[in-house]
Amino acid sequence: MSTRSRTLIALITGIAVGFCGALAGGVLADRPFEGPPADHEARVPGHALPWQEASLFAEVYERIKSEYVDEVDDHTLMEKAVRGMVAALDPHSAYLDSEELDEIRLSTMGSYPGVGIEVAADSGVVRILRSIDGSPAQQAGLLPGDEIVSIDGTDIGADLAGAIARMRGTSGSFVTLAVRRAGKPGLTEYVLRRAQVEVHSVARQMLETGYGYVRITSFSETTAQDVNRAISHLKRDNHGRLNGLLLDLRNNPGGVLEAGVAVADDFLDSGVIVTADGRSPEARFRMDATPGDLIDGAPLVVLVNGGSASAAEIVAGALKDHARALLVGRRTYGKGSVQTVVPLSHGGAIKLTTSRYFTPSGVSIHGKGIVPDILEDGPGDAPAELLTAKGAAPLAQRDADVRVALDALKSRFAEQRAAATLVTRALVP
Repeated sequence: MSTRSRTLIALITGIAVGFCGALAGGVLADRPFEGPPADHEARVPGHALPWQEASLFAEVYERIKSEYVDEVDDHTLMEKAVRGMVAALDPHSAYLDSEELDEIRLSTMGSYPGVGIEVAADSGVVRILRSIDGSPAQQAGLLPGDEIVSIDGTDIGADLAGAIARMRGTSGSFVTLAVRRAGKPGLTEYVLRRAQVEVHSVARQMLETGYGYVRITSFSETTAQDVNRAISHLKRDNHGRLNGLLLDLRNNPGGVLEAGVAVADDFLDSGVIVTADGRSPEARFRMDATPGDLIDGAPLVVLVNGGSASAAEIVAGALKDHARALLVGRRTYGKGSVQTVVPLSHGGAIKLTTSRYFTPSGVSIHGKGIVPDILEDGPGDAPAELLTAKGAAPLAQRDADVRVALDALKSRFAEQRAAATLVTRALVP
């Protein structure tokens, strides 16, 4: 697949339904950073702005400068004009300033400097969803449900982006969090030393003997490696082989395109995974599976819901179209477009929709989503706890969708074993 010298990141951005990351911002599909464009690359020959349109822009610009109730400097006004122009194209295109561009880089790397908590705005406050294993926040004893009231003496309120920005910082530096905990009077201060936090988007566990569970919360640069590691552990815990695997993509907003393709490839031996079509040669591509199935052809069930978008839909669509997996849950979100981040000569970048992608059967899921083979009722949200908490009931008991998926896995394994028995009997007279 070719890339342009001016292309920084090709994106499949997910709609973050139910997604709140320690990385702020959306989860994006990434391609290698090539650096900012040369001056001559910033110009687009043959695309001069018609004078009539230029005069309209100039007239509006002057009216705002002279008559708007508040004074607006030229830089701010031009940035707002560019933001509006790009954002008006579609919900996924956007102008990015340097800080927003840095957020994209961080969101695809799988690690970042900070304290290691996932937070969400909840009922007018910023609340902790979980502390990442081994992070400064976990070591200090911060718990899910804790409310962050202030950071370094500054009240946070419901400013989620501001809270995340303040918790970030150079590894080794200190930050003070004032936290309110349910059932405990007053505020408790935690002084945390920032560190490089590894964000793993993959969790695993055994549901029953022979049946494994892997949940992917988003697709980053480390996801494909983490999936391989998770399945290796599950197989090791089950004497080297699985009878079936449940892949949970609920509320997965998408992410790194290549990571999604690699995960689909983990369970396919051949065939198309995804194709894309756009106006430029670089926007038209096809990605194929390579030989090798991590679970050796064992039955596979994929859990999806309305929060499964973009790269998650590429995985689900490829496995469904190739009849490799049974999909259980609810119709997926339906985002079938690809965005490319193009650096600008004076800093910042534009995230522009450049392609539409198609599942192996040639279908566009944009605006339609993917309908599961087994359609369930209700929202079907994945539980907050990825793994079975100490003393909690097994996941299959706590999660109705997991129970349905596990039953489907067992049924498919029984069918597979019966078919193999018939073949053996036919070969041995």
